[in-house]
Amino acid sequence: MKKLMPHIKEFLHRADMVLFTLCFICSVFGLVVIASATATSAEGSARYVIVQVAAMLIGIFLFVLLTVLDIDVIADKWPFLAVISLLLLFILIPFGMDDGTGNKSWLRFLGIGIQPSEIVKIIFVVLMAKHVSYLKEYKNLNHVLSVVQLAVHFVIPFALIVVISGDLGSAIIFFFIFAVMLFAAGLRLYWFVLGIAGVAAMIPFAWEHLLHDYQKNRILAPYTTNIPDYETIIWQSRQSKLALASGQLAGTGLYNGPQTQSRAVPEQQTDFIFSVIGEELGMIGCCAVIVLLLLIILRCVQVGLNSKNTMSMLVCFGVASTILFQTFINVGMCMGLTPVIGLTLPFFSYGGSSIFSLFAAMGLVSGIKFRPKPERFHRYG
Repeated sequence: MKKLMPHIKEFLHRADMVLFTLCFICSVFGLVVIASATATSAEGSARYVIVQVAAMLIGIFLFVLLTVLDIDVIADKWPFLAVISLLLLFILIPFGMDDGTGNKSWLRFLGIGIQPSEIVKIIFVVLMAKHVSYLKEYKNLNHVLSVVQLAVHFVIPFALIVVISGDLGSAIIFFFIFAVMLFAAGLRLYWFVLGIAGVAAMIPFAWEHLLHDYQKNRILAPYTTNIPDYETIIWQSRQSKLALASGQLAGTGLYNGPQTQSRAVPEQQTDFIFSVIGEELGMIGCCAVIVLLLLIILRCVQVGLNSKNTMSMLVCFGVASTILFQTFINVGMCMGLTPVIGLTLPFFSYGGSSIFSLFAAMGLVSGIKFRPKPERFHRYG
């Protein structure tokens, strides 16, 4: 034990313990709310709590492991990472399950579900950071061939997720990560204008030939009543808004939310956990959640700005954008402002693959702080 103590002290000194503490607080906060949200479920809260705690422990192990591993070494294994991503997505074709969501995006073993897109999302950040930094440092990032390469790099996982699993929510997050990382890398604005124009031109085709009717209706529901089965589709967000409104400033208290404890809020331990927080902990609880997640985002950005190279910076910005846009869409979904597309609230929602993937992503950021940029960068920074 005495031999380990110097290594433990060094780890605690060099790792990003501020980031870890914020993530741990969010996870424990989420665990308490999950216990309340599932207290009156048929299975009871014990199973949910045990699975979430187990996923947290795996996540903490991954945080430590990825902190001590060099991100440059990890990124150099990009062919292996790319193959793993493709295998995780293609395995959904024979074994994917929808779990009643309409999306064939889950693998289930011994009653435990794993969502491959959560793992692929983190790998995508690393691979994209590696690709963009290579083009920026050794080629011309703004050359048309570079942009085409990056577009293909993005389209492959995006299209596979949409076509194989039908999980439009996860695919949209990939789009936001892609855009933020390119912006942070210094891609010229005219490419973004052309990209927006290209996406706009593709929307009619995608709407007619790629999206299912239920996906179209979910997208339109927050903005119009002129769709089939409007009342059925809007029911989820309506129950969510009722729960949020009933909490008022301080909430009704844990295990005391009328909507939550009557199971009136759908998927209240996952997609609509923010509504449970709003009802039982009130606006104060909701603000605390948003502030905690904002601090995590800002910490990732800070580490990225102080990182040793372009790739490290892009990894941090990619992770930050994941938390940012997933939070924005989930909170908007609970408030009825954005479509219900099945995105969880980072660190708070129930989900094993989500929680350990998030801790793994934070481990990548912590690993970048673990290895500060060389002294020559500090002189000019």
